[in-house]
Amino acid sequence: MDNHTVPIVLDPAGTNIQGEIARIREQGPVTLVELPGGVRAWSITNAAVLKEILSGSTVSKDPRKHWPAFQNGEIPEDWELANWINTPSMFIAYGADHRRLRKVVSKGFTPRSTAELEPRIQEIVQELVKGLEATPAGQVVDLREEFAYPLPIRVIGELLGVPEDLSEPLRVCVDSVFDTGVSKDEAVATYTEMIGLLQTLVAFRRENPGQDMTSTLIRAADDPETDFTEAELVGTLYLTVNAGHETTVSLLDHAIHLLLTHPGHRAAVSEGTLGWTEVIEEVLRFESPAAHVPLRYAVDDFELGGVAIAAGDPILVCYAGASRDPQVHGPTTDVFDPTRATKEHMAFGYGVHHCLGEPLARLEAQIALPEIFTRFPDMMLAPGQEIGAVPGFISNGHRRLPVLLSGK
Repeated sequence: MDNHTVPIVLDPAGTNIQGEIARIREQGPVTLVELPGGVRAWSITNAAVLKEILSGSTVSKDPRKHWPAFQNGEIPEDWELANWINTPSMFIAYGADHRRLRKVVSKGFTPRSTAELEPRIQEIVQELVKGLEATPAGQVVDLREEFAYPLPIRVIGELLGVPEDLSEPLRVCVDSVFDTGVSKDEAVATYTEMIGLLQTLVAFRRENPGQDMTSTLIRAADDPETDFTEAELVGTLYLTVNAGHETTVSLLDHAIHLLLTHPGHRAAVSEGTLGWTEVIEEVLRFESPAAHVPLRYAVDDFELGGVAIAAGDPILVCYAGASRDPQVHGPTTDVFDPTRATKEHMAFGYGVHHCLGEPLARLEAQIALPEIFTRFPDMMLAPGQEIGAVPGFISNGHRRLPVLLSGK
């Protein structure tokens, strides 16, 4: 890595993710950035360049095999982002290991299992909306807290068979995992607590097996013919709980916010001249729920976007940047426009690590968004209220979404 290059230091709080990505892009398609702890990585914001490396085997997600700094002990166990790179699962696997683990996990994300969740998603949405209807006129409601968050966390909880007493503790942990501004001690404490909660979940489902994904994974781990360890079982649950709901929360949050701030598109949806699929895809493009995703590592030396990448160099994938690539979407790339002809994005990743939960996220949005706007046709953002940003540079969402459901 060229140590003479001055890196852009990422804001751990993620207060202006899109503005920061724009500054990174100005430096070129492959730009040096600095992560917490002074760790430097190459940020890729160019869609074509990103597809180039994600479609082959030139980069790895396994630090144990391909990140010398990690192998040599230069990356401390309490590094602020350690939780993102050291948990055994398909998220950090490479090659044959990744194929092995993805094959096991994919059994819990079949088209059939996703479709079977639709009636339950509809029930949860109806329940949440009914609760919102009881809100007194003029009272400000945080729709992130009362609608966008509880739907995905309940869906993923039911998919995994999480008992009620573990739901809230897991939620607290997930919020901390995505906060890249927490201290080392907080990061370690969160990881320790969350792994303990998931081990409790596994023990519960071993005693009370069902048709849930956790029970399916337990059967795989307990099968001597299946190469799937207990650590990988817990790591897979860790991955699924974290990735399986946070991105959908941000998708719902951004979709509601964008329609409330773009009355023309909102009216077109209401009139039926603009489809919800078009809206959802443009939301995913315009405000990719996963902004920066750590980490990948160069397997060998190669050149990328005119930059020499050395074997072992860490790479920070910027899906939010690639989805707003002006070389793909032209001069209007920073404009929210569901009517644009091409809404190509990388919100769910690309290549072998493409998100298995993509159909579920889209299904939740297709059910939830029409319902909330139909039930509250006069809904508006509450004036004078702070919205803020979800802390951290990984997840791209609002901290709050304050609205007046009756429009006044």
